[in-house]
Amino acid sequence: MTDAARTDFLQAAEQTLKNIQASLDTFDPDELEADLAGGVLRITFADRRNCILNRQSAASQIWLAEGASAWHFALDPDSRSWSDTKGRGELNKILAEVLTRRLGRPIRL
Repeated sequence: MTDAARTDFLQAAEQTLKNIQASLDTFDPDELEADLAGGVLRITFADRRNCILNRQSAASQIWLAEGASAWHFALDPDSRSWSDTKGRGELNKILAEVLTRRLGRPIRL
């Protein structure tokens, strides 16, 4: 990977994680808390279980882990969206589905 491509990935990943955190910061803290540090966004639910989003620089991906499930997202250079590498959907859509299931109400990001 070139230095320019690495810089583009790091900037895109960091901005994506910050945007998600900003969205999650609007939720009631009794439902969830979101903390971003070092390229890792930890979402802690009321039951103290976590959902983790993290930047994987070596793979140029963002990974999402929740319970026994995991997704890997790569940045599409044309749309600038993060798509699951197994074709399961876009990052915000999948995260919204996870949050909907965990919080028991419809969530849109």
